[in-house]
Amino acid sequence: MRMYLLFLSLFFCGLTFAQNTISGVVTDSNNQPIMGANIKIVGETVSSISGPDGSFALNSSKKPPYLINVSSVGYEAQKVTVSSNNLKVTIKLVDEETKLNEIVISASRTPERVIESPVTIERMGIQQIKSNTAPTFYDGLENLKEVHFNTSSISFKSINTRGFSSVANTRFMQLVDGMDNSSPALNFVLGNLIGLSDIDVANVELLPGASSALYGANAFNGILFMNSKNPFTNQGISTYVKYGQTNQETAGTNDYFDFGLRAATAFSKHFAAKANFNFMRATEWIASDQRSMTGGSIGHANNQNYDGLNLYGDEVTTFITNVGQVSRTGYREQDLTDNKVKNVKADFSLHFKPWANETEIILQHKIGLGSTIYQGANRYALDDFFMQQSKLEIKGKNFFARAYMTNEDAGNSYDMRFAAWNVNRAAKSDTEWFTNYATAYQLSGAVLGTNAGQSAALARNYADYNIKPAGLPFLPTPTGSARFEPGSSAFNNALKTVIADPDFTKGAKFIDHSTIYHSDVNYNFKDLLKFAEIQVGGSWRQYEMNSEGTIFTDFDGPLRYTEYGAYTQIAKKFMDDRLKFTGSVRYDKSKNFNGNVSPRVSFVYSAGATKRHNFRVSYQTGFRNPTTQDQYIGLDLGPFALIGSAPENLDRFTEIRNVSAAGQALGVPSNLTLTGQNAYTNSYTLPSVQAFSAAIAANPTNIPAAAALLKTANVGLVKPEEVKAFEVGYRSVINNDLSIDINGYYNLYNDFMNTSRVISPYYGNVNTTFDFGNPATLATLSALSNGDRRVYQVYTNTTAKITSLGFGVGLSKKVYKDFELGANYNYAEFKFNQSEDPGFVAGFNTPKHRIKASFGNAKLFENFGFNVNLRYNTEYLWQSSFADGMVPENTVVDAQINYAIPKLKSVLKVGATNIGGKDYIQVIGAGAIGQQWFATWTINP
Repeated sequence: MRMYLLFLSLFFCGLTFAQNTISGVVTDSNNQPIMGANIKIVGETVSSISGPDGSFALNSSKKPPYLINVSSVGYEAQKVTVSSNNLKVTIKLVDEETKLNEIVISASRTPERVIESPVTIERMGIQQIKSNTAPTFYDGLENLKEVHFNTSSISFKSINTRGFSSVANTRFMQLVDGMDNSSPALNFVLGNLIGLSDIDVANVELLPGASSALYGANAFNGILFMNSKNPFTNQGISTYVKYGQTNQETAGTNDYFDFGLRAATAFSKHFAAKANFNFMRATEWIASDQRSMTGGSIGHANNQNYDGLNLYGDEVTTFITNVGQVSRTGYREQDLTDNKVKNVKADFSLHFKPWANETEIILQHKIGLGSTIYQGANRYALDDFFMQQSKLEIKGKNFFARAYMTNEDAGNSYDMRFAAWNVNRAAKSDTEWFTNYATAYQLSGAVLGTNAGQSAALARNYADYNIKPAGLPFLPTPTGSARFEPGSSAFNNALKTVIADPDFTKGAKFIDHSTIYHSDVNYNFKDLLKFAEIQVGGSWRQYEMNSEGTIFTDFDGPLRYTEYGAYTQIAKKFMDDRLKFTGSVRYDKSKNFNGNVSPRVSFVYSAGATKRHNFRVSYQTGFRNPTTQDQYIGLDLGPFALIGSAPENLDRFTEIRNVSAAGQALGVPSNLTLTGQNAYTNSYTLPSVQAFSAAIAANPTNIPAAAALLKTANVGLVKPEEVKAFEVGYRSVINNDLSIDINGYYNLYNDFMNTSRVISPYYGNVNTTFDFGNPATLATLSALSNGDRRVYQVYTNTTAKITSLGFGVGLSKKVYKDFELGANYNYAEFKFNQSEDPGFVAGFNTPKHRIKASFGNAKLFENFGFNVNLRYNTEYLWQSSFADGMVPENTVVDAQINYAIPKLKSVLKVGATNIGGKDYIQVIGAGAIGQQWFATWTINP
């Protein structure tokens, strides 16, 4: 071994003998060092990379004179003549005039210029990150064309492109260094919980629209690619400190703090390592919408069945004879959580280049820990929610192969609605509370002569606080405790107990230790086959659901299922390289469903003498497999239960329901065990049962007429949804300073996935032909009339024809010297005939009109720059399982100024969001978004 090292040393010594050294530094126009610039001798393989301070050294045996080429992403390449040996040079690179020349990978899984992309693509590079007006680069994605945010929390924002999204956006994929960072159990991305730091982002690419032909299941409405810096080319220690304040009408003014540290070094040309650490804390945008979800006035003072949108516990309601529908007193969301947001991220990676070629082996581990708010069917406090990813990847010039694992732990997370219910029940059971209310209400009217409003107030006081109405001293003293007041020790103790208990009959905690195992491979034959560029690839994934029965029907152990897929793509240029054809096809198979084929065909034509006018047209398909929740959820949410539609899940889900006295009088047992089969095979549509109940209330004797309104649900088991996407576009740069991007799309959806509310009677058969002499018919109608019925939310596909269309126009121009003005407009709408599926809830959740504009100058004067962003959207309908409503139109203005200090290798930035604006919402039920200002000091960016 020692002899081997000796010969190896002599070999390298021999190579370096008689070599000349060229050294220097690479800077930008503000004299800031450029790290990672590539310096190469023209016509040779010898090259070097600039370090954190922009310096480089290049050894060569070539004799002067010769040319070196210096390039870096975001800057125009420059060639410099080397006229003598051991020369020291200073090279200043100029910002690239147009983003259209930037190189992207994601559109075709191969490097190509943005302007030649076969589909619409947006890119955020280092320069855009530096001029970002938002507190973080991730928040700044909202300023990209086609992007619309759904903000559930100050740290939980989901990306919406081309509609049909919610906070839980399972139609949009997000990849970080090639890894899908969606939650294994929830199947959607938790914002930037386990994403990248501002100082480690190399670039971001966004593909709006269907992309399943290359990226498989769930690449349905778009993909976001976030790529980090490589430690071989971006070395050194970088850090930032960010302080600011948030201001919201409900939460008031609160501190905001963010810190990041990055360390990377190449120990040799064969080995490099990188580590990142980030910590952020803030106060939540508190959700405090008090609108009544049951109609009527706000507050129990004028509405005894009041159910406030962001009050929980008041969903528990019952009908009391001679009193009416009554709900319990709820708790505000801000009483049920500490409203503190935090996020800790860390990642570590080892990079090996064992050979002289471009092959690189990467070992990477990422962790994310956070507390935030998530809105699904209920509002959830994700407290100490933990995710981690581990990856092994090998990649080269024309291939990559990666395998990774994503694991999560729900930590101390809990359902705030169940927390409120069970804090209430810890004081007094529902039965006792409603009995107290009914007794006080009826006696107040009968003995004291109070009106309905007065009786309701006295009854609630008696039920909540055990206070007997004056004049009714003979009322018994309730055995339960008085209502726990928020902030009291009794309330705090009860809440602490409830959120630590995973049994939803008396607790609110949910457990999750789910895991995803995933692998990808890709090979490009471009160096082996010259007539066209051909790629092949594939993927394999296994889901492992492990919620211990608190979310899924995995009460007897983890549930597992697999998916796999394979694809190929061919690309070829014709007509003097003016016409580029790209065709691809992919096959995917998931355990519970038939295989799916996804083709894509596109043409790009480059017109003009310099090929700057690029026209594109494409047809592609996208598909989305039902999520783990769509298939295996089994969750009792109180007023209704969520039932996944995997065939085995229908029998796995069971619950015991109490039968009313009226039902028992028909000979039905006092307790019945129901399964998921009841939801899918023995149920009526929710609207028809509501119509039936209204008809019975209006005319109790005309049962046949009311029964004729009932419609059997006929719910099919959920299957993959598909979209056929047609897109045209034009992209160009005119006179070197006017960038134009125009696109239009039309989507046709098949088997669109949705949820549906159905009602199943505890007993009877909905499929029996109505015969009022038949006991089975009478049993079914009696169950509905007696309240012996269960509401389910089931997962299925609509048969309705659904289409969506939209177009966008983006312009960017240097209007004076280095002042740049940008503007874009997006239009989006969908169509379907509601009569084809009356129970279908579209959930398009997208404004019809959106306008965005920017104005800035990165070089206003030496080392100083600024940028301003404006966003406007029209009002739009928000539909979700939590709440529906109109989101008002809003206009938001963000701005920042920055100052570079070259001697300290740092940049100071001061910015503010929602300047001068009022609090606004993007999600019905979430907290209104207030104002935020921040100051950042970044060292060695």
